[in-house]
Amino acid sequence: MLTPEDINNLITAEREVFATKEDIGDVKERLSALTTSVDLYSSKADNYHKEMSVLIHRVDRVEEWIRQVADKVGITYKQ
Repeated sequence: MLTPEDINNLITAEREVFATKEDIGDVKERLSALTTSVDLYSSKADNYHKEMSVLIHRVDRVEEWIRQVADKVGITYKQ
């Protein structure tokens, strides 16, 4: 069992063993900032993927038109 002296030694040790309310408050603030950053990045990544999906669809549609035109004018279309 720990004695009061043992507890005092732990508290006043060169390397702090216990987190203080201030330490936890700092961690909460940094975690909040990190969460905000991750949410922002996630939103940007989601928008990017949506835009790429639309772009891929457009390219596929244009490529199909090119194939149709190539067939009508008698040109071999190579990808």
